[in-house]
This record gives sequence, C-alpha cells and structure tokens, in this order.
Amino acid sequence: MSEAKPFGISKWEVWEAYKRVKANKGAAGVDEQSIADFERNLKGNLYKIWNRMSSGSYFPPPVRTVKIPKANGGERKLGIPTVSDRIAQVVVKLRLELAVDPLFHPNSYGYRPGKSALEAVGQARQRCWRYDWILDLDIKGFFDNIPQDLLLRAVKKHAKEQWMVLYIERWLKAPVQEEDGQLVTRDKGTPQGGVISPLLANLFLHYAFDRWMAKQYPRVPFERYADDAIVHCRTEVEAQEVRAAIAVRLRECGLELHPEKTKIVYCKDDDRRRTYPNEKFDFLGYTFRPRRSKNRFEKYFINFSPAVSDKAVKAIRAEIRSWNLHLRSDKAIDDLSRMFNPILRGWLQYYGRYYRSALYPPMRQLDRSLARWAYRKYKKLRRHLRRATHWVARISRRDPKLFAHWQMGVRRGSLAGAV
Repeated sequence: MSEAKPFGISKWEVWEAYKRVKANKGAAGVDEQSIADFERNLKGNLYKIWNRMSSGSYFPPPVRTVKIPKANGGERKLGIPTVSDRIAQVVVKLRLELAVDPLFHPNSYGYRPGKSALEAVGQARQRCWRYDWILDLDIKGFFDNIPQDLLLRAVKKHAKEQWMVLYIERWLKAPVQEEDGQLVTRDKGTPQGGVISPLLANLFLHYAFDRWMAKQYPRVPFERYADDAIVHCRTEVEAQEVRAAIAVRLRECGLELHPEKTKIVYCKDDDRRRTYPNEKFDFLGYTFRPRRSKNRFEKYFINFSPAVSDKAVKAIRAEIRSWNLHLRSDKAIDDLSRMFNPILRGWLQYYGRYYRSALYPPMRQLDRSLARWAYRKYKKLRRHLRRATHWVARISRRDPKLFAHWQMGVRRGSLAGAV
C-alpha cells in the first residue's frame, strides 16, 4: 500500500463484484447508465472504481427512488444505486460478510450464503406441528427506520478495515433522488434495493432481535428472513408475553411493531381443535393454515401446513395474462416453451415445494391460454376452442418436457371440460 492508495482493495475484488452485479442485472440509477452502457468502457470504468475506493476518494451518487405498489394498496420505495455504486457496494459487502456471517443466528435465513427462504418455510412448518401458537411479526417501515448510529456501532465492532466503515457511512448518508428529481437527505434507514442493505439489516437485527431472543427466551424458537419473522410459542399467554417484550425491545432499538399486521395465530389441526379468530398466516409467499392432507396409510386428516399464498397465486395469474399468448400466433410452441419455461420452473421449484396441488389452478389457466393460442394459430382449430383444448392436452402427453408444469401432478387432459 502507498500513501496514494492507503486502502488494501485489489483489482480482482472489483472484477468479482462486477461479475455479480452483471449476473443480477438490475435497472439503471440516477446516471441512467445500464450495465450494457457501463461495459462499453469496462476496463476504464472498473479502474475508476478501484482507484477511487483504494484511495479513499469514492463518494456514492444519490440513490434513485422507484415506487413499487404493495399488495395492500400502498407503495414501497426502492432505492436503485448506479451500476458503479452497486459494484462498489459488493466489494464492501463481500469483505464484511466474511466477518459477520459466521456469527449470525442459525434461525436467520435471509440473504445469507447457504441459506434460503424455502429452508425457513420448511423449518416453520416443522415447528408449527410442535408448537400450538405462533407470533407473526411485522416491523413497521423497517428499512426506512433503522437508526444509523446503532447500525454503525455494530459495523465498527466487526469491520476489520476502517475503509469499510467509511464507505458504509457514506452510503447510509447518501441522498435519495425522488421521481420528480428532488434530492432528499437521509438521517436514518438504509435504502431497500441497495446491494449492501440486506447484510446491514441482518447485522442490525442480529443484535436487536436474534441475540436478544436467544438470551431472554432461549426455549422459544423462531425463523427470521430479513425483517420477516415467525416466533413459536406453547400457549397463547406465552405468545402475548413475548409479543409485549419484543415490542419493548424494538422500541429500545428505534423500531416499532406494526400494530395491525403483527398477530398471534393458533396452529389448528386434527389434534388442536379449538377455534380462534386467527388460524392462518403468510410467510415468504406461503400461507400456513389447516389443510386436508393424506397420511402414508392413505387416510385423510387436517394438517396445519403451508401452500402458495393467495397473493402469490394472484401475481402468477397476472404474469401469465401479461404474456398475451393468444396474440403470439407468429410463434411456434417450441418458441413459447423457450420464452416462458424458465419462469415456470422458478415458480414450481419455489411454490411447489409444499402442497404442490395449490398450484394447479394457475397452471390450468396457463393451459387455457395455450388453447386460445392454438385456436388462433391453426386453421383446423378455429371456431373450435374445445378442440384446441384437447390438442394442448395431447401435446402435453406426447411431449411433457415442453412446459415445466406438464411434468407435475396435474391430471393431463383435465382441461377438456373446463372451457
């Protein structure tokens, strides 16, 4: 290291960070520079990032604000950094992650190497069978309200190099640019959409929630995915006590439980038959509730288990409609397969892990869309939608690998009477 380059950041680290940003794609920031634009002078742009970061002269540009509609009718603000800034954030994230991730609680699943949302869903499923009650936590405006002084105290405790603290503080203080171009300064929170924000959120909640729970309630298990958390309790009284204690703890850390969205839920099944107002909850795209299931002896029983949520099904249906398959009569069925199969596989791999039959209705909607596509494309099928439906069913039996959902347990040909 020289006086001109006091910070030990290698060019290889910047190159690795660029490859990750490129793989994640993403929108342009305030400079309107896309990844393709950035790559027109790739060597020069990467050198500029390395040169400024290693000399201490890197200052992040404002974060572009994008409003995303929420399912409840509100809006969520996402902060979109520039491509260059995303690369710089990945450099710091990878260094800090090496120091802090080994310390994190095993029940913290969000945005961690080797952890996944499906693991959290599976663990919650197992524990809902053993514990009668859950506490469904919702932290009000979490990413927007994290106290930066407390967060930086945690960063300073674990960051091995001073430059990591320097740049994280600059990212936290960087203004946001609203959609009308107005610059807004920030004194709290970390932008939801920033590359390093999920790691900072995990670090904050490691101290604000995970370690505190392990100390205060060592026999009360939980699953946490970023700010989405489920706590398992033996009795309703225990759930109420834990809820009150968590509310106090979060207030001490500058946060607040959402009074309406935080709720206590009874895990009802064949062995737990009492009736309570709340008997279902959503977690990571799944709805947990009493469901009719079949055991290994082919006997039906009521089981408290997860399946794809109504919100997720609604989003899947909207996505299928947006494809406008009936207007793509210029495409062959192989073309449609190449265009949409990756999306289908993603849905089935995630939402099909538990209670897969809940995916049948939206997948039947897709087959109806394919039937309308065939109806418009082939002369012999025009004016005969039922015949087009049977044609799709025959194709699904002959070549089930064309579309991922044709290989799941949906009864092929079942659409014949559903026109």
